[in-house]
Amino acid sequence: MKTTVLLVDAAVLGSTGAALLLGPRTLRAPAPDAFVPATAPARTTPARPATLRPEVLLAAVTALIYLNQLLCSAYLLRVHGGDTGYVARYLPPGWFAEPTGHPAVRALAAHLPVPGLFAPTVLRVQAFLELPFVLFAYATVLHRLSPALLRRVLGSPALVWTTAASYTLVFGVVEWALYNPWTVQDVAIRTLSALCTAPLLLRAARRAPGAERRPGTLGLLRFAAELWAVGTLVMVVYDTALLYNLRHLPGRWPEAALALAVLAATAYDRRRPAPAAAIPGPGTAALTVLLHRTLVLFLPPALAVRYGLGYAHPQLSAAGALLVALAALADRRIRAAALPLVLACTAGLAAAHLALHLRHDTYPESGLLRAMVALPAAAALLLALTDRPARVAPA
Repeated sequence: MKTTVLLVDAAVLGSTGAALLLGPRTLRAPAPDAFVPATAPARTTPARPATLRPEVLLAAVTALIYLNQLLCSAYLLRVHGGDTGYVARYLPPGWFAEPTGHPAVRALAAHLPVPGLFAPTVLRVQAFLELPFVLFAYATVLHRLSPALLRRVLGSPALVWTTAASYTLVFGVVEWALYNPWTVQDVAIRTLSALCTAPLLLRAARRAPGAERRPGTLGLLRFAAELWAVGTLVMVVYDTALLYNLRHLPGRWPEAALALAVLAATAYDRRRPAPAAAIPGPGTAALTVLLHRTLVLFLPPALAVRYGLGYAHPQLSAAGALLVALAALADRRIRAAALPLVLACTAGLAAAHLALHLRHDTYPESGLLRAMVALPAAAALLLALTDRPARVAPA
């Protein structure tokens, strides 16, 4: 246990230091591979490869996670008679509610060729898929806020590799804390996953498509809804699949369907021609800058801070989070609108506190998600009342 605490503390310190070093540099860099305007002269260079949105990558890895779950349920039924005790006894309560009695699972189990070959569906496959799932979800949030912001992040190999290393270290430490006969394999698999996921992000999603807009109040509220939707999908996948609780899916699919509907509706809205819009006032513009900086700076230490609050010294994790938050404020555009932004963020923090304690949650991340959504939404609404647009911008 002492080694676990030290390693998580090291992950918090190292990833926070990397965020403070690499984050501002990434934010100052121009967005690479931005689209060339239609009026620009034609170039003779070869056409760029097709783009691949982070949403597509997230959907693909989620499909693989659920496919593994079905195969795992069938394997458990066929080889172990549906008894999960041989693995569940190494894990805390809340794992392995598998639907081994479902007719579809029974039919699949009956047709498994060489069922022993599907043993890696227990723990091993998910160990490979968890890192890309988490990073593709974060990339989706960045893309929904600003395609140029995502291009900046993915234009920094140092930031991407540092994040992958930090998350892999934390996942590996958690694996070791729950030591079982498959732990060594899982840690090796997670290392391999990091070596595959970081290059995939750098190559496949770096040229994230999408036109830039100045997000006013409605744009910020739309982003808050998208943040809730992505976070909700992550929570549903964790509960029903990554913790091997596929039997929970019937009770969770309505919220997952609502989240997907929100993402589809906001994606459709983004494709519509932008109408003439008022340039956001200084407070709203500063809130947008603060969101950009916060998401980039929290990327490397996010997972370490989260687990540090439970596995290691919470004061150290809180201090790391505070340092990152203060660094996010270090921008002249934020200082120029300090008074309205402070008032708005105070209201946002009050809303976040209420949302966090709205109800008891099985997973603490559910309350954190509500707080993360409530803060920018409340701040944007208050600024809409106090912040007057400067002038009308052309479409």
